[in-house]
Amino acid sequence: MTSPAPKLPVSLVANPRLSSWVRFTGDGRVAISPGKVEIGQGIVTALAQIAADELDVDISKVEMIRASTAASPNEGVTSGSLSIQQSGRALRQVCAEVRQRFLFAASERLGVDAALLDVDDGTISGPGNVSTSYWELSGDVSLDHDATAGAAAKSAARRAVAGHSIQRVDIPDKVFAQPRFIHDQALPGLLHGRVLRPDISGAKLIALNETAARAVPGRVAIARDGGFAGVIADAEAAAEAALKALRKGATWSAGEPLPDEDDLAGFLKSQPVETTVIDTKPALSPREHARTLRRQYTRPYIAHASIAPSCAMARWDGDRVHVWTHSQGVYLLRADLAIVLKLPAENIVVEHMEGAGCYGHNAADDVALDAVLLAKAAGGRPVRVQWSRHDEMSHAPFGAAMAIEIEADLDADNEIIGWRHAIWSNGHAARPGRAAQPALLAATEIANPYPRMISTNPPAANGGGGDRNSVPLYDFPAWTITSHRLLTMPVRTSALRTLGGQGNVFAIESLLDEIAALRGEDPIAFHLRHLRDERARDVIRAAARRAQWKPQKQAGIGHGVGFARYKNTGAYCAAIAEIEGADDIRVKRLTLAVDVGEAINPDGVINQIEGGAIQATSWVLKERVRFDRSRITSTSWTDYPILTFSEVPAVDVEIIQRPETEPVGAGEAAHGPVTAAIANAVFDCLGVRVRDLPITRDRIIAAMELAS
Repeated sequence: MTSPAPKLPVSLVANPRLSSWVRFTGDGRVAISPGKVEIGQGIVTALAQIAADELDVDISKVEMIRASTAASPNEGVTSGSLSIQQSGRALRQVCAEVRQRFLFAASERLGVDAALLDVDDGTISGPGNVSTSYWELSGDVSLDHDATAGAAAKSAARRAVAGHSIQRVDIPDKVFAQPRFIHDQALPGLLHGRVLRPDISGAKLIALNETAARAVPGRVAIARDGGFAGVIADAEAAAEAALKALRKGATWSAGEPLPDEDDLAGFLKSQPVETTVIDTKPALSPREHARTLRRQYTRPYIAHASIAPSCAMARWDGDRVHVWTHSQGVYLLRADLAIVLKLPAENIVVEHMEGAGCYGHNAADDVALDAVLLAKAAGGRPVRVQWSRHDEMSHAPFGAAMAIEIEADLDADNEIIGWRHAIWSNGHAARPGRAAQPALLAATEIANPYPRMISTNPPAANGGGGDRNSVPLYDFPAWTITSHRLLTMPVRTSALRTLGGQGNVFAIESLLDEIAALRGEDPIAFHLRHLRDERARDVIRAAARRAQWKPQKQAGIGHGVGFARYKNTGAYCAAIAEIEGADDIRVKRLTLAVDVGEAINPDGVINQIEGGAIQATSWVLKERVRFDRSRITSTSWTDYPILTFSEVPAVDVEIIQRPETEPVGAGEAAHGPVTAAIANAVFDCLGVRVRDLPITRDRIIAAMELAS
């Protein structure tokens, strides 16, 4: 029986041409063009390591090319902790095939069997001191061929770069203030744009007196297309002044009411929904249950709250437009721009530049369309549009609020015999390029507007959305998991890091901790007893050992554990939190263990886990989009506080290296486990369960009053 032909990685199936990934340049370097983008997660470095290993060149010779629709492979969007999994696997295969092609060409030129040739830093040599190089052969070796999966990548034991921590390639420019970020770029003849938007949610521009704005010194143009309006000026100060004058001349329609922010669960459960049964597991031998625990958990709307607001540049040349953006999906953005502009996609070039990371769908795509629309009035000069903090916190998509109800049937020994998990939430995805209508904000404002896209959920096969991580990994005898996606969206939502994973892990792990406490059983032992996956058990044991679980009880100190496998298919992560409960909750230490399979750059994995743990701590203790019935009110750092440097806990991370196992992403693995660990530590410290995020002093007091 013959073995099945090896399959190409998914990104290589979509982009099989070798030359779109790799080319050798005249200056003795190799240019690598992935379709995934750098958003602060260190992916460019890890991909450079993979290329250096497979090609046998020093990593200093590897030049990473920014993604652009003009030349790069179309790898969709950089999201879901999939960059290593998709781009890394594709690049490893591509480079293995490129190396093989050059070895065959060297064999012919040197008259030496290819099996006797070796490659060292791009130099190909063999017996008798014969040698050539990639660069000498580059004119003879065409890479305009599709990948075949005919070459085998190196075994883990033969990799010299992957698996080792190296300095990130993007950091020196950032440390030494080189203009790497889009916010710092200045194209020749650059103009500055600002866009007029309402404070009242859902209000439409119905009249505009432009007289005062036209009198502002330095103003170049005022652009108007239906309800979309903005200004262009020769300096940022002039653009701000013109926008301020334009705002005074604006008349808006009535807005649309927002929910009661103090009863989000009530709002979510009262709306029309699309209901999907995510998974069911019938009991093989039903047992008599003695009691049912019913618990509700909520999380609020959460802002991306990037340190720098969104920014883009655009320049028209006839009926062609070039866009510079920190979008996470340049091809998807191009698709939506083509719809709005009614242009062929090939007339639009979208080029990535680094910006403030957000790990989700913030306003990077929206501001790109703003720049394009304003640049129409710029006479061929480039226009840079910078959103304000107020814009970003008012109009960018938020992570969806969630209400999660779990019912656990227990037998007389408080063992779990049944489990029902129901989620109410807006959809978690409304990215550009996914539908026949655009998902960009200005597309809803122009003279022939498109409707606001109602957020959907990715399919379960892609990790799901509101239902992400809702199916237990534990050996419960029966369960039913149901998702209710709202069909209304008064608050704009889309992808925020982990999608529904953070909320679902928080709910599941909180209830498990509660049941362990009912039984008088150590929560670590309880977790291990209900897990059959040894990799899951290993991360829990590693975190417990590293944190020296569980220290002697101290007044005012609490410890808690949380565990998840991201999307149930990705990285395994266990977290143990040590918190101090005084006037406010303070997270003192987080100890985590993670298994991502092969860790290409261990330091990069640790950075991602640390960053995710700190972000989750901020979500748990502080973050909540605030609004009254007519407008978003959390439009500054005062109204939307995030964790400060003095509040950052010590974070200790252990990687369980599995070099023979295919790598997966680390970026979103920590959020759910850390959220649950902190919540469980609060109970350990104070004896009350807080089931509504964020865990603030008011929420703790309310939980105490409820418990009494």
